[in-house]
Amino acid sequence: MQRLSVSTGKRTELIDITQRVARVVGESGVRQGVCILFVPHTSAAVTLNEHADPDVARDLEDWMGRVAPQKGNWRHIEFGEENADAHIKTTIAGSSQAIPIADGKMLLGTWQGIFFCEFDGPRRRDLIVQVLRDE
Repeated sequence: MQRLSVSTGKRTELIDITQRVARVVGESGVRQGVCILFVPHTSAAVTLNEHADPDVARDLEDWMGRVAPQKGNWRHIEFGEENADAHIKTTIAGSSQAIPIADGKMLLGTWQGIFFCEFDGPRRRDLIVQVLRDE
């Protein structure tokens, strides 16, 4: 298991982390198995989507902002944090992903990439990467 640090620069941001995760998978030596990704935060997530065109990530950010706007009529305003929108966006995107591994590589589709989703930044975040070998 490895814990990767992800530094975000904006309040809402999708960061392509495909190569970082691929490096962990390659260094693990696992030829057949699964790569599990987990974000241990309630206002950040991990998702898979097209990464060839950066407009896809921007469109997702824009859509999430319309679905759960930062200045919505939210009840969660305790502790000086008005980040209910970030929690909703995290629930939509999800806190984990499982990616099959074959011949030492993740079986991502041609256009698929892995995105770390920041919804309450900027911050330093963690991503847990667990690479499991098939028996």
